[in-house]
Amino acid sequence: MKPSGIGGQAVIEGVMMRNRSEYAVAVRTPHNDIKVKKGVYAGIGERIPVFKIPLLRGVASFIDSMVIGMRTLMYSAEFYEQDDEEIPDSIKARRNKAMKEKKEKKEAIAMGFTITFSIILVMAIFMLVPFVLAELLNGKIESFVARNAIEGVIRLAIFILYIKAISLMKDIKRVFMYHGAEHKVINCIENGYELTVENARKQTKEHKRCGTSFLLYVVVISFIVFLFIQMDALWLRMLLRIVLIPVIAGISYEFIRAAGRSNGAISNILSRPGMWLQGLTTKEPDDDMLEVAIVSVNAVFDWQSYQQNRGRKGRHRTSAFETISLDDEDDDDILKEFDKYLHDDEEKEDKEE
Repeated sequence: MKPSGIGGQAVIEGVMMRNRSEYAVAVRTPHNDIKVKKGVYAGIGERIPVFKIPLLRGVASFIDSMVIGMRTLMYSAEFYEQDDEEIPDSIKARRNKAMKEKKEKKEAIAMGFTITFSIILVMAIFMLVPFVLAELLNGKIESFVARNAIEGVIRLAIFILYIKAISLMKDIKRVFMYHGAEHKVINCIENGYELTVENARKQTKEHKRCGTSFLLYVVVISFIVFLFIQMDALWLRMLLRIVLIPVIAGISYEFIRAAGRSNGAISNILSRPGMWLQGLTTKEPDDDMLEVAIVSVNAVFDWQSYQQNRGRKGRHRTSAFETISLDDEDDDDILKEFDKYLHDDEEKEDKEE
């Protein structure tokens, strides 16, 4: 079955699902009910057409995913910031109304700073630190290729150790369980099964076009790209590692995007390392988590129409799955075929159900 065009992200005690310009985040609150917030986000590619061009669309997609990710993470965190159980509803209503505008402004500013800091941190840790460590061997190891290989190994080691370290945190473990739930429900839909907790539970918790795979191939492709950069000036080699980040991200995105649309032997082999790494970033979810992910999907995607349009027979489908990236927002003919079946777009403001 062809990719559905939906992607998602795990948040605090919940799952965000995105279908083109619409997204929904479902969160299980401390009172054990599920709250859903829907919104519309016009991606960079929609606002600036040049960012629909291959390579550039990967950079735009990465930025879009960070913006929506931060926005939905902040929303999910609201349910666990403080216990409002003892506050009367009338007081909470007045307080929320008075603080809404101020809070939105603060969140916008905080989001901007957070995204900027995150990008700088990623560049420093995953690009410059391995480069500096490898350059310390200059004089001891004369071969440029050997030093570049060492730099790549250090970068990969830092990446894996970072994921392993945060996976030991209790709260992160639960986020990784919701990450597994997100994957399972998407796999359930794209394998042609009826979207139920029982069917989703049987699906794999990995898929080819996960953000984890994207980051892994950023590391791998950076090694290949930097292998061809042989500059004498140290400052110039360092600068190029920063300047070429968008190019590397764009190539990685195109690779993940193409791999998700193919079930060939070569594609499966090349995708395997990323899916292995997802063993660290996804954990088996419980049924409550799967229920949250299903609620999020249903808020933005008509999966029954999608499956009917693909000519499948629900739970009798047994073929291998194809997957999508977390930030995939394809505008090609495949998605346009069933665009008419998607939920009505008339509601364009955020709302809670």
